[in-house]
Amino acid sequence: MQKITIDPITRLEGHGKIEIFLNNEGGVDRAYLQIPELRGFEKFCEGRPAEEIPRITTRICGVCPTAHHLAGTKALDDLFKVEPTPTAKKIRELMNSAFVAEDHVLHFVFLGGPDFVVGPNAPAAERNVLGVINKVGREVGGQVIEMRKRMRNVLRIIGGKPVCPTCGLPGGVSKGISETERQTIKEAGAYGVELCGALFNLFEDVVLKNQDYLDLITGDAFKHQTYYMGMVDKENRVNLYDGDIRVVDPKGNRFARFKPQEYLEHIGEHAEPWTYVRFSFLKNIGWKGFVDGEQSGVYRVAPLARLNAAVGMATPRAHAEYEKMYATLGGRPVHNTLAFHWARLIEAMYGAERVVELAEDPEITSDDLVNLPVNPPREGVGIVEAPRGTLIHHYQTDPKGIITKVNLIVATQNNSAAVNMSVEKAAKALIKNGEVSEGLLNTIEMGFRAYDPCHACATHSLPGQTPLELNVYDADRNLVRQLRHGLGNQRRTS
Repeated sequence: MQKITIDPITRLEGHGKIEIFLNNEGGVDRAYLQIPELRGFEKFCEGRPAEEIPRITTRICGVCPTAHHLAGTKALDDLFKVEPTPTAKKIRELMNSAFVAEDHVLHFVFLGGPDFVVGPNAPAAERNVLGVINKVGREVGGQVIEMRKRMRNVLRIIGGKPVCPTCGLPGGVSKGISETERQTIKEAGAYGVELCGALFNLFEDVVLKNQDYLDLITGDAFKHQTYYMGMVDKENRVNLYDGDIRVVDPKGNRFARFKPQEYLEHIGEHAEPWTYVRFSFLKNIGWKGFVDGEQSGVYRVAPLARLNAAVGMATPRAHAEYEKMYATLGGRPVHNTLAFHWARLIEAMYGAERVVELAEDPEITSDDLVNLPVNPPREGVGIVEAPRGTLIHHYQTDPKGIITKVNLIVATQNNSAAVNMSVEKAAKALIKNGEVSEGLLNTIEMGFRAYDPCHACATHSLPGQTPLELNVYDADRNLVRQLRHGLGNQRRTS
């Protein structure tokens, strides 16, 4: 059998491997996305003072420290039963909006971009950020870097540093915003709004006017009819920081709406022996396996799911793009997995617009920053919308505020069942007669890449040495190809 080299299999956070099993006809019998890392952060937190946990959990992942810090801080609010000041709430939302905007732009251009700007069948050496810049021009690449630099500065101003912030307190924040900083933040948001507008033009020219890619987006290979979950405000519009959790069924009808403290009534977790990632499902339906449809408890989170679960965006330019996406793809809900990229750009615009709105709010520079807790701690839940979806922190303590139990359900875990389903469906649709090309394997990877998964958040390995592998098996379960990229020697077999 011809030897094939794919080096590297990348553009996701964390480690994983795809196992593909072929049948006698050379088609795909089963395919799995396996995560061989062991997660241990819940156990690390036990025995620590509760107020330390929002700072400890930022170390889970260098990609999502802001989201973990804010979810943890909101859990402390609930734990100590203290309401943050209005200014503190706005500062926290401002921080999360800046973080989501810059993170979404990073994925859209650098991680997802090589697939739809350069193309899934382009040579591997071109499917990267340099290939994207060659396509769109240095000016756009420089603008993306400048936008991230400015938004990271916003995170530094609020959080003390751009990565692993330390500003969250039960009942508030530790530092206010000066008038000079407010102006800097407003300018950063405005820059982000303009960049997102330019990226929408790029998306229009490169993707929507490309019939081949449009066919790929709307085709059955990347489509699942699932439930969708996301946080919404009182008008059922997308809110990334605060609100109720809303779930809609595959037809777009409301299935559930609940407070963060009620999540255990609605979300269950299932384990499989072949991976360290747990699989979330809707308790009121139950775990029915890796299948979609109304009878399955599988749901999705992250940008497309949030838009499907809501009725609109709360900022004007983002809402206009929201309406355009649904008009183009046939109305709500959209089940096409590759549309996550489009939804991600809409949310980036929303985040940038919200930064401007909050920076213009006179209350943002108030010195009323914290309400001191007076109630003894016991149990608290905090939920925010991370870039990759709904993020849940749940803490329990003894009467002295020492952590006795932590449960973390991260966005990628909420999506993990659907990610596996997407990988398998793409593999079954694309692999025929045992023929596998480099571009075809990359197209299969697009099934998980659209979710922007973060397996550093979803799982953790104590040694941290796990390579990324893709193994292809024949109908008798014999290994016929191994594609490996990791910290050790690279190995190829046939």
